[in-house]
Amino acid sequence: MSRFAQTILAIFVLSCLFQSCIEKKIDFSTQVKPILNKRCISCHGGVKQNGGFSVLFRQEALDTVESGKYAIIPGDPEHSEMIRRINLTDPEQRMPYKEEPLSKDEIHILTQWIEQGAEWGDHWAYVPPTPVEIPKSQSLLSGMDAPSKEWAQNDIDYFILNKLNELKLKPSEQADKATLIRRVFLDLTGIPPTLPEASAFINDSTESAYEKIVDKLLSSPHYGEKWASWWLDLARYADTKGYEADPSRVIWRFRDYVIRSFNEDKPFDQFTIEQLAGDMLPDPTDDQIIATAFHRNTMNNDEGGTDDEEFRMAAVIDRVSTTWEVWQSTTMGCVQCHSHPYDPFRHEEFYKSLAFFNNSRDEDVSGEHPTLRSYKAADQKEVDAIKSWVLKYSDNEKAFDINRFLKTLEPKFHSHLFDDFTTGELDGYKWLSIRSGGSARIKQIDLNNKKHLLINYDMHKPGGSIEIRRDNVEGDLIGSANLVKTKGRLIIDIPLKSVEGKHDLYFIFRNPDLKPGESVCSVEWVSFQEEIPGKGNPEFATVKKSFLDLLNREVENTPVLIEGTESQKRETYIFERGNWLVKGEKVNPDVPRSLNTTSQNVPPDRLGFARWLASKDNPLTARTIANRLWEQIFGSGLVLTLEDFGSQGASPTHPPLLDWLALRLMNDHQWSMKKLLKDIVMSATYQQSSRVSDEMLEKDQANQWLARAPRVRLSAEQTRDQALAVSGLLSSKMYGKSVMPYQPEGIWNSVYNGEVWKQSEGEDQFRRGVYTFIKRTSPYPSMMMFDGSSREVCVSRRIRTNTPLQALVTLNDPVFVEASRQLAKRMMLRDPASPVTGIKTGYQMLTFREIPMEKLSILNNLYQDALNVYQMDTAAVRAITKEKEGTYQHAAMTIVANALLNLDEVITKE
Repeated sequence: MSRFAQTILAIFVLSCLFQSCIEKKIDFSTQVKPILNKRCISCHGGVKQNGGFSVLFRQEALDTVESGKYAIIPGDPEHSEMIRRINLTDPEQRMPYKEEPLSKDEIHILTQWIEQGAEWGDHWAYVPPTPVEIPKSQSLLSGMDAPSKEWAQNDIDYFILNKLNELKLKPSEQADKATLIRRVFLDLTGIPPTLPEASAFINDSTESAYEKIVDKLLSSPHYGEKWASWWLDLARYADTKGYEADPSRVIWRFRDYVIRSFNEDKPFDQFTIEQLAGDMLPDPTDDQIIATAFHRNTMNNDEGGTDDEEFRMAAVIDRVSTTWEVWQSTTMGCVQCHSHPYDPFRHEEFYKSLAFFNNSRDEDVSGEHPTLRSYKAADQKEVDAIKSWVLKYSDNEKAFDINRFLKTLEPKFHSHLFDDFTTGELDGYKWLSIRSGGSARIKQIDLNNKKHLLINYDMHKPGGSIEIRRDNVEGDLIGSANLVKTKGRLIIDIPLKSVEGKHDLYFIFRNPDLKPGESVCSVEWVSFQEEIPGKGNPEFATVKKSFLDLLNREVENTPVLIEGTESQKRETYIFERGNWLVKGEKVNPDVPRSLNTTSQNVPPDRLGFARWLASKDNPLTARTIANRLWEQIFGSGLVLTLEDFGSQGASPTHPPLLDWLALRLMNDHQWSMKKLLKDIVMSATYQQSSRVSDEMLEKDQANQWLARAPRVRLSAEQTRDQALAVSGLLSSKMYGKSVMPYQPEGIWNSVYNGEVWKQSEGEDQFRRGVYTFIKRTSPYPSMMMFDGSSREVCVSRRIRTNTPLQALVTLNDPVFVEASRQLAKRMMLRDPASPVTGIKTGYQMLTFREIPMEKLSILNNLYQDALNVYQMDTAAVRAITKEKEGTYQHAAMTIVANALLNLDEVITKE
């Protein structure tokens, strides 16, 4: 070896030795945090802080522990108690205590991390996304035998291809057109194409054929119906209140709002703000108020003897947890009782979030107030006329207040706010029920400018009266009225004397004709009102009568959120260990410090919070919604744990792609979900075949790297809707009250409320699954078999199962049998005398492909066997065809149609 070569070799060796002496910078998020979460934090975190040591927050970890020593001394692992304890051999001293010791690699990582300064790092999800470079050059210069630039259809594909190249995988070829047309129809509208629609696409050889189909589907009214099912899972939408009696709830207008919002492509930031705080927008529309029913889908307990405040708090707590899960993919629910065990959220931050929601006027009352009162057209004209009257004699603020009361009956005070009862009580802890001569008090009512008391009551025996006295039961009489016998609840107006300031008010009830123990009346609520403007005008009496008549008009009521007035504001306290009865420190509305990436404070109300959630500065919302949309299309998210982006959730498979999608949603598409969905379904990644090779199974069994299209079972709604669609039964009717399709007797047993499942008539039996009535304690059984949600809590992702019970549903459920019966008729239209032609037609209607000969032979044998049976059993023919003159050919083809609907390729999205 020459001297020159020796010199070069020596330099190279020295360089390698020098490099090996320089320790690579330890990354907290990817190297240290996983060790702490797995081995340390269960004893030294948000729940437990054994020995006074916590590794959840840096400031706590660097503090002294109970022994007076420092567990972590940045730059000095030798004197850090943590490093000493993990190196000990004595099992009574070594950490983790009574667990397997840390590995040498784990100890080395923690030691070097402390040596390098013990810097904390932010978890990827809590760092705002920044512009991402599209990896085009890396994908094309990988040196692999990979698809060239022509494979990629848009920027999404470069991210996927780049990862596939790293793993030495190749993407799949494009799916055949029959598979692709069915896939995109199901993904965007939830129902398959018709045979003519599929044939037109298959025979269209133009370059824009696929994009035209995508645009058509995104503009279809069925798009909103499909995507509403997804959102209603998150909103825990149901048609009943939940808990024991589980009575019905009229809230279908919220479902219709969601469908319309998707069809209108309402920007997601606006969609967010309306649902969380639509009532607080300037002069909100009825739709914006209906939107707030998102958080009135919480359960309501009508059981006698329950404490309204307890269940009001249960609902508010659910709203906090649901909001953080839906918009932030954050498991905030566990912070109700203690600081988060794994993520940077402190115990008090849960209650700061709760403070945003704590002033809505709902109080777990049986009437589900506040509600939006939906007037008939003629009645709405009266409402508008009163609003115009007020504007003529006053200002916008007064007109807003009166219109709000006519629409929502707010502000008011419910009976459970009364106390100091004399010969009376709260009946069932719900309604004010006072015997003759008895009284009850309501405390500290602001009477400034209040000229009238509205009282909502019912009374079954005549002769009752009421007095309202100030400050004590024998105080100044400020109002009185005779009560009339009612047929149900009645609202009356009681004039009040002018009184300033806040006062305790005593309500005294009288009816000398009652027997001992009988109540004068039952009061649901009271409201203190200013005078309607325009008094003195000849038409004033007519306007006032119209106002009171409208309040007593029978209307449909939808539970909504309405923010309380300034005088009704509640104070919010930390609940010690999550117990609502044990209140700790008072807190004000605020968002967690780890997520508030702006220097400005979030406005301290629900509208401010909603706007913060939907702001571009929020690090999580756009990522969350992009991931949820991706999951709906591909079957799993880029982050598998849709509900948890925290350190215990799954890591993103393609972090740059997730950030790119989030930024594109916010910036390029201005929160348009349709545009982002178009990006996704136009990608070559989406259009791949779902066929799997041995190499793919070996390298990527779960298909997380997307070298092929996913193959997943249809959802509960899609399974039913598809059967109805291909049979020609599916109703195109949209919106309106929930329907009750066929359901076996005895499933729906409603305790205490006497409600029954009344089967819908006509086309309502065959409406899409999104319109099916959902009873929380007894959900629609066939949908539950296919992993539908009972909607008692927010569901971020349905877990897909495959069980024999599902086959029992699709083979035997009367809905599927009826679909099979009608499908059989369609199959026989082309050539009634040729069962083979009918079978070919049916298979093509379902898959848009020619049937393989092997399957044709099996199904033809099935037809012949069924034919032989039905030729010998006329009663069985009538039973399955539901026709007195039904043919045995129709009966046999019904069996074949039923088998077709159960084929794997039919109940699966290829």
